[in-house]
Amino acid sequence: MDTPDILFLTLRTFSATGGIEKVCRLAAMAMQEEAIRRVKMMMVYSAYDNTSDVDERYIPGSYVKGFGGSRKVFAWQSIRTGVKAKLVVLSHINLLPVGYTIKKLSPTTKLVLIAHGIEVWDALLPWKRLMLKACDRVLPVSRFTSEKLLHHGLDSKKLQVVNNAIDPFLPLQADRSQIESLRSKYGFAANQKIILTLTRLEEKERPKGYDNVLLALKHLKEDMPGLRYLLVGKYTTGEKTRLDALVKASGLESEVIMPGYISDEEIAAHFALADVFIMPSQKEGFGIVFIEALYYGLPVIAGNKDGSVDALAGGKFGHLVDPDSPEEIRLALQQCMEKKTSLIPAQGEVLAQFGFPVYKKRLWTALDSLFQDAQGQKRQSQKRASSVTKA
Repeated sequence: MDTPDILFLTLRTFSATGGIEKVCRLAAMAMQEEAIRRVKMMMVYSAYDNTSDVDERYIPGSYVKGFGGSRKVFAWQSIRTGVKAKLVVLSHINLLPVGYTIKKLSPTTKLVLIAHGIEVWDALLPWKRLMLKACDRVLPVSRFTSEKLLHHGLDSKKLQVVNNAIDPFLPLQADRSQIESLRSKYGFAANQKIILTLTRLEEKERPKGYDNVLLALKHLKEDMPGLRYLLVGKYTTGEKTRLDALVKASGLESEVIMPGYISDEEIAAHFALADVFIMPSQKEGFGIVFIEALYYGLPVIAGNKDGSVDALAGGKFGHLVDPDSPEEIRLALQQCMEKKTSLIPAQGEVLAQFGFPVYKKRLWTALDSLFQDAQGQKRQSQKRASSVTKA
């Protein structure tokens, strides 16, 4: 295959199901579609995926090279290819050493970093700040993350927010039989009010705010008997034990269900089963799960102290609450339960803000000027080299 004009470097894209991997799949799809439209070549190099992991709904396998965890080979091949590319996009700050090496060896290659959230919020080591400043553009997924990046001394002109998007392959609606099967599995009555949170349950994920939802529920159940809280997600033994104790101490054994991990194929049915989605987080870079809940017609409650604000369009698409206040959480839940339909934005409105076509346009707008600059600089460099050879 010819040297790509655009090289997208990722850690994982297809072999994991987290938020960053979702971003990588859509970013790869968007860049590949735009590259083809402009008769350009684009490649994805993935450090930990195998090439066989590729989901060709997003991008043909011929445009992806997986290194299966061979980090040294990945780094070497990425540098070797990257110095010839016009644009190198990094999916994570941990790829900066590779990107920085490419930039030092080929200054005309434009270097772009996608910044998701907590990985760029805290203090960075001096060498990492140096490499970050070498990027020609940084694409934070939210305004909150963009503001955090300024604390590292990054030039604001290099920052361009590109919000995450709804996966275009999400089913339009959940399968009715699957919904009823889940209702039976959990023992829910047809008219029972269901609160849903979908997140990993482990110590480092406690800032997602589920503890305060439990505290709010302790008081809310008095006004809404029969209320159920479906706290869904893979859990560690330690965190499950702690939560079980908290549930028992709060007298919520009948109200709280923690089924553990669910597959991607079950997510839509869980959204359809619920009456409201809540995750009053303080550590969310953006929160793709929020826009997925909106897509499926749920009122959404999120925290007002992180990137969740962007996912709810500054409060236009849902409730933003103080994640430290169980009382604010309780009031928001009560309002959602009582006025559900009035709090749901139209699906078309959500897609107009977070649909894939909009995302693709925003992403390419952020990259295009860099690509054009790199193309011009590469041509000038080639002309100079040719002149020296002739002389």
